[in-house]
Amino acid sequence: MTNATVRRGWRADLGRSMRLFRAFGVEQTDPDRFYETLAEDSVGQLSEYVGLDGALMLDVGGGPGYFGDAFRRAGATYFAVDSDLGELSGRGAPAPRTVLGSGMALPVANESVDVCFSSNVLEHVPDPWLMAGEMVRVTRPGGTVFLSYTGWWGPHGGHETAPWHYLGGHRAAVRYQRRTGRPPKNRFGESLFPITVASGLRWARTRPDVDLIAAAPRYHPRWAYGVLAVPGLREVVTWNLVLVLRRR
Repeated sequence: MTNATVRRGWRADLGRSMRLFRAFGVEQTDPDRFYETLAEDSVGQLSEYVGLDGALMLDVGGGPGYFGDAFRRAGATYFAVDSDLGELSGRGAPAPRTVLGSGMALPVANESVDVCFSSNVLEHVPDPWLMAGEMVRVTRPGGTVFLSYTGWWGPHGGHETAPWHYLGGHRAAVRYQRRTGRPPKNRFGESLFPITVASGLRWARTRPDVDLIAAAPRYHPRWAYGVLAVPGLREVVTWNLVLVLRRR
């Protein structure tokens, strides 16, 4: 699949949203289907803003390699950093060009990549805007930063403990363990933190070394993008926020 093919085929329409939400529904039972669908969609979405063929790309929180497979098919020279060896080994040995390291202190030189990408990681780090700043740091002037994260007040903000996270993250975790006999994978205050849509928009709009190219609810059709203009409502219905930034 070429980068041009991906770009022509990607549309933020209702059919695409339905495909993503159907895949999301089997994340726990069929993770291959979910992550392969999301990775291919991410190639198309990112290609709206930057050509991937030949781009030097860093994925922060690359996980077991679904995104790497998709971006390499699109022609990118792909590297990944992840802090969790278990995640990196989810489909066997970690892929080449994968580094174990923290997103809040990326082991990467300043201004060294064309594209810095992160999908659904910010809500899992205690200082998300430190990590976002690190992504900007390693991106060359004129390069692209793509950030996506799940807002705490959305329906899936508590991840596997949702929707009980609305009653408090710790309470939701206790309920989950009582019901399943095991603690949640995403532990509130340890590997899951409350992050808002407003904080992401504010960070992107006030950061002096980037231009905000796009902000959108990741899984929604284009006609629903206007929800970001409504404080309060956007925290609940955005579900997942995408920020696309150009490094100055």
